[in-house]
Amino acid sequence: MGNSTHYTDRQYVTHSVTVLRWTCFLCTVGQVVHTLPEGEAVMGVTSLADEVYVLRPKYRNEVEVYDVITYRLQRCVTVPDSRGFTDMTSCEHYRCLYIASYNAECIHRLDVQGAVTRWAVNVTPAGLSVNAAHNVLVTCRFVRKIKEFSSHGDLLRELTLPDFVINPWHAIQTRNRQLIVCHGRYVDAVHRVCKISVDGRDIVQSHGGQPGSDIGQYLLPVRLAVDNNEFVFVADHINRRVTLLSPTLDYIREVVSTGQLKWKSDRLH
Repeated sequence: MGNSTHYTDRQYVTHSVTVLRWTCFLCTVGQVVHTLPEGEAVMGVTSLADEVYVLRPKYRNEVEVYDVITYRLQRCVTVPDSRGFTDMTSCEHYRCLYIASYNAECIHRLDVQGAVTRWAVNVTPAGLSVNAAHNVLVTCRFVRKIKEFSSHGDLLRELTLPDFVINPWHAIQTRNRQLIVCHGRYVDAVHRVCKISVDGRDIVQSHGGQPGSDIGQYLLPVRLAVDNNEFVFVADHINRRVTLLSPTLDYIREVVSTGQLKWKSDRLH
Protein backbone atom coordinates (compact mmCIF):
# COMPACT_ATOMS: atom_id res chain seq x y z
CA MET A 1 0.00 0.00 0.00
CA GLY A 2 2.25 2.74 -1.12
CA ASN A 3 4.13 4.42 -3.91
CA SER A 4 7.69 4.32 -5.08
CA THR A 5 9.74 6.56 -7.34
CA HIS A 6 12.32 4.02 -8.49
CA TYR A 7 12.15 0.24 -8.41
CA THR A 8 15.35 -1.06 -6.87
CA ASP A 9 16.15 -4.09 -4.74
CA ARG A 10 16.56 -1.84 -1.70
CA GLN A 11 12.99 -0.62 -1.68
CA TYR A 12 10.24 -2.40 0.19
CA VAL A 13 7.04 -0.55 -0.56
CA THR A 14 4.09 -2.81 0.14
CA HIS A 15 1.32 -3.56 -2.35
CA SER A 16 -1.51 -6.02 -1.83
CA VAL A 17 -2.52 -8.71 -4.27
CA THR A 18 -5.79 -10.53 -3.76
CA VAL A 19 -6.24 -14.02 -5.07
CA LEU A 20 -9.45 -16.00 -4.95
CA ARG A 21 -9.43 -16.87 -1.24
CA TRP A 22 -6.67 -14.95 0.48
CA THR A 23 -4.84 -11.63 0.41
CA CYS A 24 -1.07 -11.32 0.45
CA PHE A 25 1.05 -8.21 0.88
CA LEU A 26 4.20 -7.85 -1.19
CA CYS A 27 7.00 -5.34 -1.54
CA THR A 28 7.78 -3.97 -5.01
CA VAL A 29 10.50 -6.57 -5.56
CA GLY A 30 7.89 -9.32 -5.16
CA GLN A 31 8.75 -10.58 -1.68
CA VAL A 32 5.69 -11.77 0.28
CA VAL A 33 5.48 -9.73 3.48
CA HIS A 34 2.29 -11.14 4.99
CA THR A 35 -0.67 -13.31 4.05
CA LEU A 36 -4.12 -12.92 5.58
CA PRO A 37 -6.01 -16.07 6.62
CA GLU A 38 -7.69 -18.06 3.88
CA GLY A 39 -11.48 -17.77 3.81
CA GLU A 40 -14.36 -16.91 1.53
CA ALA A 41 -13.61 -15.67 -1.99
CA VAL A 42 -12.19 -12.12 -2.05
CA MET A 43 -14.11 -9.68 -4.23
CA GLY A 44 -12.20 -6.51 -3.41
CA VAL A 45 -9.27 -5.07 -1.47
CA THR A 46 -8.36 -1.48 -0.67
CA SER A 47 -6.92 0.72 2.08
CA LEU A 48 -8.02 3.84 3.89
CA ALA A 49 -5.95 5.70 6.48
CA ASP A 50 -4.24 2.99 8.56
CA GLU A 51 -6.55 0.14 7.69
CA VAL A 52 -6.90 -2.53 5.00
CA TYR A 53 -10.38 -3.48 3.80
CA VAL A 54 -11.13 -6.92 2.35
CA LEU A 55 -14.50 -7.61 0.70
CA ARG A 56 -15.96 -11.12 0.87
CA PRO A 57 -19.33 -12.44 -0.42
CA LYS A 58 -20.90 -13.27 2.95
CA TYR A 59 -24.45 -12.66 4.20
CA ARG A 60 -23.13 -10.53 7.04
CA ASN A 61 -19.81 -8.89 7.91
CA GLU A 62 -18.83 -8.71 4.25
CA VAL A 63 -16.03 -6.16 4.78
CA GLU A 64 -13.16 -7.26 7.01
CA VAL A 65 -11.03 -4.42 8.37
CA TYR A 66 -7.36 -5.05 9.27
CA ASP A 67 -4.66 -2.88 10.80
CA VAL A 68 -2.17 -1.90 8.10
CA ILE A 69 0.87 -2.49 10.36
CA THR A 70 -0.04 -5.57 12.40
CA TYR A 71 -2.53 -7.09 9.88
CA ARG A 72 -4.79 -7.94 12.82
CA LEU A 73 -8.54 -8.04 12.26
CA GLN A 74 -10.08 -4.90 13.81
CA ARG A 75 -13.77 -5.27 13.00
CA CYS A 76 -16.25 -6.37 10.33
CA VAL A 77 -18.79 -4.25 8.47
CA THR A 78 -22.03 -5.35 6.83
CA VAL A 79 -23.18 -3.75 3.57
CA PRO A 80 -26.96 -3.19 3.81
CA ASP A 81 -29.20 -4.54 1.00
CA SER A 82 -26.27 -6.07 -0.86
CA ARG A 83 -26.77 -8.65 -3.61
CA GLY A 84 -23.46 -9.75 -5.11
CA PHE A 85 -20.18 -7.85 -5.43
CA THR A 86 -17.71 -7.14 -8.22
CA ASP A 87 -15.19 -4.68 -6.74
CA MET A 88 -14.29 -2.21 -4.00
CA THR A 89 -12.20 0.95 -3.86
CA SER A 90 -11.67 3.85 -1.45
CA CYS A 91 -11.28 7.62 -1.42
CA GLU A 92 -8.94 9.31 1.06
CA HIS A 93 -10.41 12.75 0.26
CA TYR A 94 -13.99 11.86 1.22
CA ARG A 95 -12.90 9.08 3.63
CA CYS A 96 -15.26 6.48 2.27
CA LEU A 97 -15.48 3.13 0.51
CA TYR A 98 -17.26 2.34 -2.74
CA ILE A 99 -18.55 -1.18 -3.40
CA ALA A 100 -20.04 -2.36 -6.70
CA SER A 101 -23.03 -4.72 -6.71
CA TYR A 102 -23.73 -6.64 -9.91
CA ASN A 103 -27.20 -7.96 -9.04
CA ALA A 104 -28.53 -4.62 -7.87
CA GLU A 105 -26.55 -2.73 -10.58
CA CYS A 106 -25.55 -0.10 -8.05
CA ILE A 107 -22.67 1.40 -6.05
CA HIS A 108 -22.71 1.36 -2.24
CA ARG A 109 -20.94 4.26 -0.48
CA LEU A 110 -19.75 3.53 3.07
CA ASP A 111 -18.57 6.53 5.08
CA VAL A 112 -15.99 5.88 7.81
CA GLN A 113 -18.44 7.44 10.28
CA GLY A 114 -20.91 4.70 9.41
CA ALA A 115 -23.30 6.42 6.98
CA VAL A 116 -24.33 4.19 4.06
CA THR A 117 -25.91 5.32 0.79
CA ARG A 118 -26.15 3.89 -2.69
CA TRP A 119 -26.88 4.93 -6.25
CA ALA A 120 -27.91 3.16 -9.45
CA VAL A 121 -25.54 2.45 -12.33
CA ASN A 122 -28.34 0.87 -14.43
CA VAL A 123 -25.94 -1.63 -15.98
CA THR A 124 -23.72 -4.30 -14.42
CA PRO A 125 -20.65 -2.63 -12.85
CA ALA A 126 -17.28 -4.38 -13.07
CA GLY A 127 -14.20 -2.48 -11.80
CA LEU A 128 -14.05 0.66 -9.66
CA SER A 129 -11.43 3.38 -9.27
CA VAL A 130 -11.21 6.97 -8.01
CA ASN A 131 -9.60 9.68 -10.14
CA ALA A 132 -7.67 12.84 -9.21
CA ALA A 133 -10.92 14.82 -9.04
CA HIS A 134 -12.15 12.36 -6.36
CA ASN A 135 -14.86 11.04 -8.67
CA VAL A 136 -15.73 7.36 -9.08
CA LEU A 137 -15.00 5.59 -12.37
CA VAL A 138 -17.23 2.56 -12.97
CA THR A 139 -16.17 0.15 -15.72
CA CYS A 140 -19.26 -1.35 -17.34
CA ARG A 141 -17.98 -4.45 -19.12
CA PHE A 142 -21.01 -5.62 -21.08
CA VAL A 143 -21.73 -2.23 -22.68
CA ARG A 144 -18.03 -1.23 -23.03
CA LYS A 145 -18.45 2.03 -21.17
CA ILE A 146 -16.84 4.01 -18.36
CA LYS A 147 -19.27 5.97 -16.19
CA GLU A 148 -17.95 8.78 -14.00
CA PHE A 149 -19.93 9.67 -10.87
CA SER A 150 -19.48 12.24 -8.15
CA SER A 151 -18.91 10.93 -4.63
CA HIS A 152 -22.65 11.13 -4.01
CA GLY A 153 -23.78 9.44 -7.20
CA ASP A 154 -24.34 12.23 -9.72
CA LEU A 155 -23.56 10.99 -13.24
CA LEU A 156 -20.93 13.37 -14.64
CA ARG A 157 -19.78 11.61 -17.80
CA GLU A 158 -20.35 8.48 -19.82
CA LEU A 159 -17.59 7.34 -22.17
CA THR A 160 -17.89 4.61 -24.79
CA LEU A 161 -14.61 2.75 -25.32
CA PRO A 162 -13.07 2.12 -28.78
CA ASP A 163 -14.45 -0.81 -30.79
CA PHE A 164 -11.40 -3.01 -30.19
CA VAL A 165 -11.65 -2.75 -26.39
CA ILE A 166 -13.91 -5.75 -25.72
CA ASN A 167 -14.92 -6.92 -22.24
CA PRO A 168 -13.16 -4.21 -20.21
CA TRP A 169 -12.62 -5.20 -16.56
CA HIS A 170 -11.06 -2.16 -14.92
CA ALA A 171 -10.06 1.42 -15.77
CA ILE A 172 -7.85 3.98 -14.04
CA GLN A 173 -7.47 7.62 -15.08
CA THR A 174 -3.99 9.18 -15.25
CA ARG A 175 -3.14 12.73 -14.19
CA ASN A 176 -3.47 13.95 -17.79
CA ARG A 177 -6.96 12.39 -17.93
CA GLN A 178 -6.10 9.51 -20.24
CA LEU A 179 -7.55 6.13 -19.30
CA ILE A 180 -5.66 2.89 -18.72
CA VAL A 181 -7.98 -0.06 -19.33
CA CYS A 182 -7.46 -3.83 -19.14
CA HIS A 183 -9.71 -6.05 -21.23
CA GLY A 184 -10.25 -9.54 -22.61
CA ARG A 185 -12.37 -12.54 -21.61
CA TYR A 186 -11.79 -16.27 -22.21
CA VAL A 187 -13.25 -16.31 -25.72
CA ASP A 188 -11.74 -13.01 -26.89
CA ALA A 189 -8.90 -12.90 -29.39
CA VAL A 190 -7.17 -9.97 -27.63
CA HIS A 191 -6.15 -9.72 -23.96
CA ARG A 192 -4.25 -6.52 -23.19
CA VAL A 193 -3.77 -3.26 -21.34
CA CYS A 194 -4.51 -0.05 -23.27
CA LYS A 195 -3.96 3.64 -22.73
CA ILE A 196 -6.88 5.53 -24.26
CA SER A 197 -7.10 9.19 -25.29
CA VAL A 198 -9.04 11.70 -23.19
CA ASP A 199 -11.98 11.71 -25.59
CA GLY A 200 -12.10 7.91 -25.55
CA ARG A 201 -11.74 7.51 -29.32
CA ASP A 202 -8.18 6.32 -29.77
CA ILE A 203 -5.82 3.74 -28.30
CA VAL A 204 -2.61 5.66 -27.60
CA GLN A 205 -0.46 2.75 -26.35
CA SER A 206 -1.05 -0.88 -25.51
CA HIS A 207 0.61 -3.97 -24.09
CA GLY A 208 -0.52 -7.50 -24.84
CA GLY A 209 -2.45 -9.01 -27.72
CA GLN A 210 -3.06 -12.66 -28.45
CA PRO A 211 -3.80 -14.45 -25.14
CA GLY A 212 -1.01 -16.57 -23.70
CA SER A 213 1.51 -16.97 -20.90
CA ASP A 214 4.70 -15.61 -22.49
CA ILE A 215 6.18 -12.20 -21.71
CA GLY A 216 3.96 -9.64 -23.36
CA GLN A 217 0.87 -11.83 -23.13
CA TYR A 218 -2.06 -12.09 -20.72
CA LEU A 219 -4.85 -14.50 -19.87
CA LEU A 220 -7.57 -12.30 -18.37
CA PRO A 221 -5.85 -9.10 -17.23
CA VAL A 222 -8.56 -8.25 -14.70
CA ARG A 223 -7.27 -5.47 -12.42
CA LEU A 224 -4.85 -2.54 -12.48
CA ALA A 225 -3.01 -0.37 -9.99
CA VAL A 226 -1.05 2.78 -10.88
CA ASP A 227 1.47 4.47 -8.58
CA ASN A 228 2.29 8.18 -8.25
CA ASN A 229 4.78 7.95 -11.12
CA GLU A 230 2.22 6.16 -13.34
CA PHE A 231 3.95 2.80 -13.38
CA VAL A 232 1.24 0.21 -14.00
CA PHE A 233 0.68 -3.06 -12.12
CA VAL A 234 -1.48 -5.67 -13.89
CA ALA A 235 -3.16 -8.64 -12.20
CA ASP A 236 -3.01 -11.46 -14.78
CA HIS A 237 -5.78 -13.76 -13.56
CA ILE A 238 -5.25 -17.13 -15.26
CA ASN A 239 -1.45 -16.80 -15.38
CA ARG A 240 -1.40 -16.13 -11.60
CA ARG A 241 1.07 -13.26 -11.74
CA VAL A 242 1.39 -9.48 -11.49
CA THR A 243 3.21 -7.60 -14.25
CA LEU A 244 4.88 -4.20 -13.95
CA LEU A 245 4.67 -1.82 -16.94
CA SER A 246 6.25 1.58 -17.51
CA PRO A 247 4.07 4.72 -17.88
CA THR A 248 4.19 4.11 -21.66
CA LEU A 249 3.08 0.49 -21.12
CA ASP A 250 6.46 -1.08 -21.87
CA TYR A 251 7.16 -4.35 -20.09
CA ILE A 252 9.54 -4.08 -17.10
CA ARG A 253 9.21 -7.35 -15.19
CA GLU A 254 7.02 -9.63 -13.15
CA VAL A 255 6.46 -8.25 -9.67
CA VAL A 256 4.72 -11.43 -8.53
CA SER A 257 5.36 -14.76 -10.25
CA THR A 258 3.08 -17.77 -10.65
CA GLY A 259 4.93 -19.77 -8.00
CA GLN A 260 4.23 -17.17 -5.31
CA LEU A 261 0.44 -17.38 -5.54
CA LYS A 262 -1.65 -20.32 -4.39
CA TRP A 263 -4.78 -19.12 -6.20
CA LYS A 264 -5.45 -17.00 -9.28
CA SER A 265 -4.73 -13.27 -8.95
CA ASP A 266 -8.10 -11.53 -8.93
CA ARG A 267 -7.83 -8.09 -7.26
CA LEU A 268 -4.99 -5.61 -6.83
CA HIS A 269 -4.40 -2.49 -4.74
